[in-house]
Order: sequence, then C-alpha cells, then structure tokens
Amino acid sequence: MIARPALLRFLLGALLPALAARAADFGPRFDALVSQATPGQLYALLYDMPKGGDLHNHAGGANRAEWVYAVCTDPQRNGGETFYTRAHFGTPADAVNPAAYFRNIRKLTYDQLPAAEKAEYVPLASLTPEEKGRWLASLRLDGTGNGRVEFFSNIWPRMGQIGSCLPAQTELLVENLKAFGAEHLTYLETQFMVGTATANDGRAIPEDTAVAFVRARLGQPDAVATGVTVRFLDTVLRFAPDAEQRLEHDYAFVDSHRDLWVGMNLAGIEENGLGTPTRFLATFRKLRARYPTLALSIHAGEMDGPDHHIRDTLLLGATRIGHGVNLIQDPETLLLLQQSRRVLVEINLISNQLLGYVPVVANHPFPEYLRTGVPVCLNTDDRGMWDSNLTDEYYTAVTTFHLSWAEIVAMGRDSLARSFVQPDVKARLLAAFDARLGQYEQRYGAPAVPDALAALAQVKPVTYGYGRRTFGLAFP
Repeated sequence: MIARPALLRFLLGALLPALAARAADFGPRFDALVSQATPGQLYALLYDMPKGGDLHNHAGGANRAEWVYAVCTDPQRNGGETFYTRAHFGTPADAVNPAAYFRNIRKLTYDQLPAAEKAEYVPLASLTPEEKGRWLASLRLDGTGNGRVEFFSNIWPRMGQIGSCLPAQTELLVENLKAFGAEHLTYLETQFMVGTATANDGRAIPEDTAVAFVRARLGQPDAVATGVTVRFLDTVLRFAPDAEQRLEHDYAFVDSHRDLWVGMNLAGIEENGLGTPTRFLATFRKLRARYPTLALSIHAGEMDGPDHHIRDTLLLGATRIGHGVNLIQDPETLLLLQQSRRVLVEINLISNQLLGYVPVVANHPFPEYLRTGVPVCLNTDDRGMWDSNLTDEYYTAVTTFHLSWAEIVAMGRDSLARSFVQPDVKARLLAAFDARLGQYEQRYGAPAVPDALAALAQVKPVTYGYGRRTFGLAFP
C-alpha cells in the first residue's frame, strides 16, 4: 500500500499536466469574459467561482458585526448568556477614550459592577436603533482615519468578553461556514481557540469539554450542509509576557487534538517589538524534541520597513508566512523562497490596505511573488472587521493585477495542497476542487461570450460594506 503522503504526490503528479492543459484551454475564454463583463457581472463570475482554502483567517475577527449582534442577543444561540455594552459615560476621561465605547461584557461581570458603573452599560438587546447602528460600526473599519490604531487598539478591546463565550463563538464559526459555502469555498483553516472559554457562572470550561462542544456543533446538519471542511490553528499572542509558557501549553493541546487542530501560529502586531521570532526559537526547538512535528504558519513581514522577521520565522520551522508584505525588501530571503518553492505566503490584500501597510493596492508586492515563483494564495484575515468576503479579495486581484485563469487555478490549488489538513482529506479536497473547476469551465464555456455572461443572471452574489464602498456594488 502506498503511504498517504506518497499517494498524494502521485495523484498530483499524474493530474497536474492534464489540469494545466485544461486551464490553458479555458484561459482565453476567461480573459474574454473579464474584458467584456460589467463590474457586476465580473463580481458574480468570481463569486460563483470554486475557491480553494482560506488559510489566513482569525475566527474572532471574521465575524460580521450583524452576525455578532444576532448571536449575542439570542439566548438560544449563545448558551443563555446576556451581554451588556457600555453606551453611556459617567467619567469624562473615559468618554474621550475610543476603545471604551461599546465595550462588551457578560452578565456575571455586569452584576459585579458598582451601581455607578452599571449605569453606563445597557443590555445589548436594548440598544436603540441609533445606538445599534453605532455599535455595529464600532466593530468594523470603514477605511477612514488611522485603521491600524482603530483595529489593534480599539476594536479588539471593544469585543471584550464576547470571545470567552464558547456557544457564541462556535455559533459565529458556523455563520462563517455558511457564508463561505455560499461563495464556494472548499476549506477553511481558521485560528480558533477554546482555552479561555468560561461558563456563564465564570468557571473555566475544561478544554476537552470545549472541544467536544465544538465538535458536536460542527456535526449538526446546518454546519455539514455548508460543504466547507474546517480545521483550526491555535494561536499565541507573540508579545505577551507569558508567551513562551502559552506556546508550550498550546503546543501540547494541539498535539492531543490533531483531528481538528492541525497547526500553530504566532500573531500580534509586529511593531510592538516584544514578540520577535528569535524570542521563540529555543522554545520551538524544545517542543520539537518532545512532540512529533506540528505544522507552523506564522505571521511575519506585516511591517512598513525592512527587517529579517521572515527569515527568522523560517528558522522557527514555518512552512507558511502570514502577510509577508516586506519580503520584497529582503532580497536574500525572497530569492530563497523563489528558488525553494517550499514556503507559501498568505496574501491579505484588503487587510494590508485598510491597516495602511500597503495603502494603494496597486503597489502590493503580491504579483511580484506570484510571478517569480513564490507560492501564494488569497485570504480574508479579519473579514468581519473589514466587512468583506473572499470574493472581494479575488475581485481586487483580478481587476488590479489582471490575473490569468492559470494563476487563479494555481493559487486555489496551492491553498489546498499547502494546507495543514490530514493527507487523505487533502487528496479528497483537491479532487473535489478540480471537479468543481471543470463544471465551472463548462458552465461559462459557451461558444458565445454574451451567452456565458447571460448565465450570470442566475448567480446570487452577496456583497457587504467593503464591496459597496470600494467597488460600488450592492448584492442583493
């Protein structure tokens, strides 16, 4: 019997030449469709397109504000919890702190507040329509002001205790699966943790109990019906004082739950300076001496100026780099990635634009990586806070960089082939992805381009705030 990794390599080696030839056949048709489509038709074409994996996805930041509000105000979906939000201010100093507005807490915390502080909070479900509108806006970027400060220093603190409510977070995960399934995503590898989950009475939920809860929810019919396979990465906040201890604990957790958790990540604003990759080298080496290999996808290169963080992150053992914006400023490491083709860079165009790392998307180094041999894929990062989806990423890339069909197919396949999912599942996902691509090519391969574009009337795409503001498109 052929070992699973060897079988996967055999299947890919046998299929890739035929797939490349087929993609070349559809390539001219795709170019014609793109050139003749209206913006709305092009968006529908890309929305309907089979997509591989979203590999760079923060579960806590992927939830649209409307979904968060719906779940947090519905006890049937959030485990019977009541959430409160800070809508009024009795202290002038707090009233000028942007992060203080609409900070969210759970009922136990609210009950323990002094009366004067309780007066500043209202039940989330009791917000007036005007307050609700401002609450929704408080959890997303609109492209104005200093996005980096608003995102890192204000929005995440405002989320408050929503992240510790396991039923709410799991329900929001399923909402993401439903939305991703609608735009034909094959696989989601999201950064989702259960180690800080607490019950409504404040007690910590044992990790194995939390895992069983998540597993049961993912097995329910509505989650299964999305057709999206999901796996998790555990993520450590890189600049935390106890980051090494958290890494050791979480590494052991992932090792014990490899069916759902398939790798590790380090996240956190790199500008902080306290979470440099070299800080963790000794810890990773100690852990590799104790446990079988765990896959690593690590944030690196999300910086304005040059540094060696990507090179040092490779030394940690990472086989995927999250963002890699300043890789273009490290020619030695860029050459290494071009020549080895062993490391994939997870590209996040909208995130890098809104956070100011690449304010003008046309200046993004993504096409240089793609077209000089560095494996790349498109991802959504914190899509809920951008109020975007994966189609927005593809639409941005196609309209800005004139992607060919062969490049789109290669990125989709790389996002699956370089995922951390189990080898047998990976082989199944790749085969299904190829079959769906074939169906897509047949659907839009009509002899006359106008006939193919007319077929898009049957597609029902969905856009959110980013698509409306940036592309002037509103579906439905």
